[in-house]
Amino acid sequence: MKKIGCLNSELSYVISKLGHFDTLTVGDCGLPVPQGVQRIDLAVTYGVPSFEQVFSVIDQEAKFQKAFIAQESIEQNPEFYQFITAWAHKEGVTIEIVPHDELKARSHQSVAVVRTGECKPYCNVILESNVSF
Repeated sequence: MKKIGCLNSELSYVISKLGHFDTLTVGDCGLPVPQGVQRIDLAVTYGVPSFEQVFSVIDQEAKFQKAFIAQESIEQNPEFYQFITAWAHKEGVTIEIVPHDELKARSHQSVAVVRTGECKPYCNVILESNVSF
């Protein structure tokens, strides 16, 4: 049994298989999961686990170079926007801001969509993996 890090076997497996430029979507409980894209459903109830809790675990497990977020999050969820921009600045990750409809369309290319219990609007990010060397 794993002692530290991500204990969810599906999530751990997907993260371990990420290659350079692969994308992983982390979303709130309302984000639609495209047909044909793996769903990793971590939602237990509204708010559990939160986006930040799940994101924190994923961030410890993988390296990313770009993040896509919805333009609507800037005004509709400023706490999320501030959280992601602070993380990106600290990690040297480029943020690309796109309309929410484009974000949903881009999620079709993700290796998986991780569904959290988050119920605040526009708490969704697509993470593009990087190499760790």
